[in-house]
Amino acid sequence: MADLTPLSQLGEFGLIRRLQRDITLTQASTILGIGDDAAILAPPAGQEVVVTTDLLVEGVHFDLSFSPLRHLGYKAVAVNVSDVAAMFATPTQIVVGLSLPSRFTVEAVEELYAGMRLACEAYGVDLVGGDTTGSRGGLVISVTALGQVAAGQAVRRSGGKPTDILCVTGDLGGAYLGLQVLEREKQAFLADPETQPELENYNYVVQRQLKPGARLDVVYELRELGVHPTAMLDISDGLASEVLHLCAASGTGARVFSEYLPLANPTLEAAAEFNLDPITAALNGGEDYELLFTIPVADHAKIKNHPDITVIGHLTEHDDAVNLITKSGQALPLRAQGFHHF
Repeated sequence: MADLTPLSQLGEFGLIRRLQRDITLTQASTILGIGDDAAILAPPAGQEVVVTTDLLVEGVHFDLSFSPLRHLGYKAVAVNVSDVAAMFATPTQIVVGLSLPSRFTVEAVEELYAGMRLACEAYGVDLVGGDTTGSRGGLVISVTALGQVAAGQAVRRSGGKPTDILCVTGDLGGAYLGLQVLEREKQAFLADPETQPELENYNYVVQRQLKPGARLDVVYELRELGVHPTAMLDISDGLASEVLHLCAASGTGARVFSEYLPLANPTLEAAAEFNLDPITAALNGGEDYELLFTIPVADHAKIKNHPDITVIGHLTEHDDAVNLITKSGQALPLRAQGFHHF
């Protein structure tokens, strides 16, 4: 194995130069990227800029014992692109801040950045700057993403109206089940370091946890279909939490039908193995990074045959509260039971 390079050998500016050499810029709105005190951007006339930031903290958002650095780099970009997509905007640039423990090598940071570059290529985003610093604790990744949307066309959480249809992209609960698999295999390894992880039968749910994708594709498809959501947000903290956020911002109630929640077969199989309710995983698991959005009833015909959009319910008047409707027709108050930071 080739010798690994300690960060101290390159220093901060040497590391920046090393990381900068493989970065290419593709956005017309990027005038100047890495290399100066700040980047220079020039959004086209008639476009508004959206900005979002996410922190990923070791021990809180990820565990390096089972999170490959390349996947982690990809995920750090994807979760920010997901927030831009949730505004119905097109992502354009990111800046990245890293707080690096001394145990990290130059090669480890390059692997992290390799994942980031892959995500940038996948979503058409320019990496235009950031910062690196040491850390006396774990690894911290901060990504700020910028995007553009035609003036007045951004979709907020607050635009939902009673009778609007409630939709989600993709399927739910997979990321949570993937985390259960990874945690189980970690415990098995700690008990017996000779144990090899058994992940072959869980590729789908593990991938949903380690390398989620932002649903920018659906944003573009909705535009092509002539569908402009009335409210939208991405599902990072669990469906229940996001529905409650949307309803609070829009001043509405909602009826979510449990039998319509999209669940992939690998998620159902893993839930059965772990003796977990897949509906609970879908409602409260989080980290699926699918989109939750509302559209007027009149637009239902435009999306009803879309293979990756599921209608899960509808908004109601505020006085009707936010309820989960079971298969038997019972109305249960929807509660957010996902992860809480504080």
